Amino acid sequence: MKIPIATSLRGELSVPGDKSISHRSVMLGAIAEGITEVRGFLKSADCLATIECFRHMGIEIDEIKEENRYTGLQESVLIIHGQGLHGLREPLEALDAMNSGTTVRLLSGILAGQSFHSYIKGDSSLQKRPMKRIIDPLTQMGCRIESEYENNCLPLEIYGGKLHAIHYSSSVASAQVKSCVLLAGLYADGPTTFFEPYPSRNHTELMLAAFGGNVKAKVDPLTMQPGAIIYPGTALRGQKLRIPGDISSAAYFIAAGLIVPRSEIILRGVGINETRDGILRVAKAMGGNVITRNVRMEGREPVADIIVKTSKLKGTNIGGALIPALIDEIPIIAIMAACAEGDTEIYDAGELRVKESDRLSAIVENLKNMDVDVEETEDGMIIHGAGGKKKRARRAPGRLGYF
Repeated sequence: MKIPIATSLRGELSVPGDKSISHRSVMLGAIAEGITEVRGFLKSADCLATIECFRHMGIEIDEIKEENRYTGLQESVLIIHGQGLHGLREPLEALDAMNSGTTVRLLSGILAGQSFHSYIKGDSSLQKRPMKRIIDPLTQMGCRIESEYENNCLPLEIYGGKLHAIHYSSSVASAQVKSCVLLAGLYADGPTTFFEPYPSRNHTELMLAAFGGNVKAKVDPLTMQPGAIIYPGTALRGQKLRIPGDISSAAYFIAAGLIVPRSEIILRGVGINETRDGILRVAKAMGGNVITRNVRMEGREPVADIIVKTSKLKGTNIGGALIPALIDEIPIIAIMAACAEGDTEIYDAGELRVKESDRLSAIVENLKNMDVDVEETEDGMIIHGAGGKKKRARRAPGRLGYF
């Protein structure tokens, strides 16, 4: 694929629905009582894997078309026929998470509380990703989990049953681990608490509350670490949901609007949850002209229209508590840094080494392919931006790899 250089970008668009929230809408809709309607669902391969897993456990999930009352255009509505916390059926075959880490980690928390045995697998890439981070807390809760190859990776055999409440402190800030423990906590014999070094995305807590779950934010009184507590015993009820636009998808247009000359882009209906808005905070810290307008709530999620204009960017430092709020946007932030004036250091991002690939190395390799001056570090990178410099254009097209 050849990508021509744009001289200007102007217009407005809506980005696809948020992937994280789409996953959770299916999971909670399935274990709620009654019908859940989901508008704006992201029909990506990962989210479709979640749907298929629940269909294999007896959940009826349909799709209908209706006219959007605001745009007049046809849109899909996902109809999930929830069967309650204990209404899932034992799957007759392996549950296939394909390439979706969110599917396997969150689903494992639900499976741990069932009265049946299940087997969950994934593709060759997902089989390399660490699962000990969910096996440990679920085992502490009383669930028996076996890794087929005894390497704490997929495939996993999960023997569901009665769970014990736990007080768990995670060594990593991970919304997937947190969500796994909280979902398992729905089936525990008492309140379950989860704490982490920094706040991770809180979509699970917000959606659980919307479905009627008794979940609250909590701070560990000893360590002052952030977290959440969930109280079991409350039935979840089906809801009508609209999925906000995915800020991770919007990030590419935000970066393009900042970098490409004479640009102005309006992004409609983007989720700006404070645990996900790191890209906006970094863009502003770099001097970017980024404005949010028409801020409103879609369910319990904040949504806004984002206006981006061409800006002269400057380098910045990115790390610590900010990382969980932009972990998926680091590749595009690296591009912004390459076009900024001065140095940008990204640190505390070692989690990117255990994604589908080693994303840190992949980012650095591709930046070097484009003649960017960049240094790889143990948990991040240092990018020496060329903004403001008259750098000679390369004579041959750059070649990028995908990972």
